Amino acid sequence: MNVEEIMLLHQGGKLETTLKHPIESMEDLAKVYTPGVAKVCQAIASDQDRAYELTTKKNTVAVISDGTAVLGLGDIGPKAAMPVMEGKAALFKQFADVDAVPICLDTKNTEEIIAIVKALAPTFGGINLEDISSPRCFEIERRLREELDIPVFHDDQHGTAIVVLAGLLNALKVVDKDIRDVKIVVNGCGAAGISVAKMLLGAGAGNLIGVDRDGAINRLNVYDKPHWTEFAQISNPNLEQGSLSDCIAGADVFVGVSAPNVLKVEDIRKMAKDPIVFAMANPTPEIDPALAAPYVKVMATGRSDYPNQINNVLCFPGIFRGALDCGANDINDEMKLAVAEAIAASVDPSELNEQFIIPNAFDKRVVEYIRKAVAEAAIRTGVARKMLISVN
Repeated sequence: MNVEEIMLLHQGGKLETTLKHPIESMEDLAKVYTPGVAKVCQAIASDQDRAYELTTKKNTVAVISDGTAVLGLGDIGPKAAMPVMEGKAALFKQFADVDAVPICLDTKNTEEIIAIVKALAPTFGGINLEDISSPRCFEIERRLREELDIPVFHDDQHGTAIVVLAGLLNALKVVDKDIRDVKIVVNGCGAAGISVAKMLLGAGAGNLIGVDRDGAINRLNVYDKPHWTEFAQISNPNLEQGSLSDCIAGADVFVGVSAPNVLKVEDIRKMAKDPIVFAMANPTPEIDPALAAPYVKVMATGRSDYPNQINNVLCFPGIFRGALDCGANDINDEMKLAVAEAIAASVDPSELNEQFIIPNAFDKRVVEYIRKAVAEAAIRTGVARKMLISVN
């Protein structure tokens, strides 16, 4: 990619405000602003839910970050995080016609972030948390979900997990295996890795082992990270120990959300027949796909220049489109599972093969499939505002 072209594209940012109705006369001005707008304010004051009808709230999401875990760049601060949050907002608009506002906070304090987001919430129909470092991201999302009446979604955790599950459901069809029977190794137990693992367990995985730098997460060990302690109780049923190279033996599936070049050819050769490898470290995956190719049946990465890209843009626009359209006050596990199944189902069985397990981000059908799946699951689980439902 040409760096000069990229920098030019970002001159002045990627977003602007446009008007839904022109203001071309004093009469227009009096309706849009004072005195006419007072009637609208009074209507909302009398019935708070009318904010969804009479303001931008019903179609607007906040994209909120503190800049502590941006892409693979780490803690680069709120100003440097802004281009990513603008990009996220642009994708919301492009793929699902959701208006999104990038907000980068100059604080790393968990309580301050929670308080700020809560104070901003009346303006928005949903909150997309982005690039907030682990383990603070777990507490921030948990508290906001509990304390707000609008959906809160940390895309780095759940977006990756949803698309991984969608891809894996189809990859398992290719190799004729069942998620309940396979051994899965998830390498990297940060926010994304734990969420991926929980998503796979929720979909029926029975033998899943999480591995981090210090080896397999195991309930016989004591951890100073509460999310590892919790995770250890629900994973690794056979109490396997050791490094990635130890745990990979006999595995049907490797899922990497970790670091470049940590998976070796020798490790893949220890795996079960027809291994599935999702190497999603970006920009350099856990193993070079060219090195892995002779030994894997299905390969996926986080990159767009290889087949089977695991890309969050497949899910977050449609998730919020569906949640906003049914007035959901949460995005729960049932909704996430429904999204993964909808993404997987968008690949026609006649098209499914080793090189095509996941749809292209520009497939316009995907957002509509997800939108319907989200709204139906929200209604089924009682988190939709019935009077606001507009599902076709």
